[in-house]
Amino acid sequence: MKRCVIVGGADISNYGRINGIITGEDYVIFCDSGLKHMDKIAVNPTLIVGDFDSHENPQLDTETIVLPCEKDDTDTVFAVKEAIKRGYTDFLLIGVIGARLDHTLGNVYILEYLDELGLKGKIIDDYSEMELVSCEPAYIEDSYAFFSLINITGMAKGITIENAKYPLNDAEITCGYQYGVSNEVISGHTAKVSVKEGKLLLIKDYR
Repeated sequence: MKRCVIVGGADISNYGRINGIITGEDYVIFCDSGLKHMDKIAVNPTLIVGDFDSHENPQLDTETIVLPCEKDDTDTVFAVKEAIKRGYTDFLLIGVIGARLDHTLGNVYILEYLDELGLKGKIIDDYSEMELVSCEPAYIEDSYAFFSLINITGMAKGITIENAKYPLNDAEITCGYQYGVSNEVISGHTAKVSVKEGKLLLIKDYR
């Protein structure tokens, strides 16, 4: 199954990085004001969704789902659910981390929603990549400047970090004490992060 890329309306500065990641094989959904990125992202939309309260409907010859303004799901969440209905299991979200903290946090928790369904999800913004560490370990190359582990689900126990400046062994990070911020991979190595109970948000910062 091909990857589903969902484009939100948060600002993007580094289109070069985005265009180096998205391919013509991806199923690309533009969400409402995410359409402002369409000219600078080097792929055409496969699907457009939105209530068009922040961007006009471009009336393209592309499948478009017009949503009501008053609804439970944000346009981005609807796009994720629609792609799941169509059988997609691997998701990349861009343009979803921005000035609106409420939207940003809601979008970060889409990773938790996908993980609960056994699906893969990643968020990329101008500064970092984000994914969840849960059942499977995660690996961080030394090309990243820093990486952080944030408890966003209430419980994270049995945390092990290997090949990093600040290693851990069978540790716990609580929501009230987030001491897993700004770790570094040992040069020439690949760090490994695993958790026995709960989940962690892994944020890998670019150099």
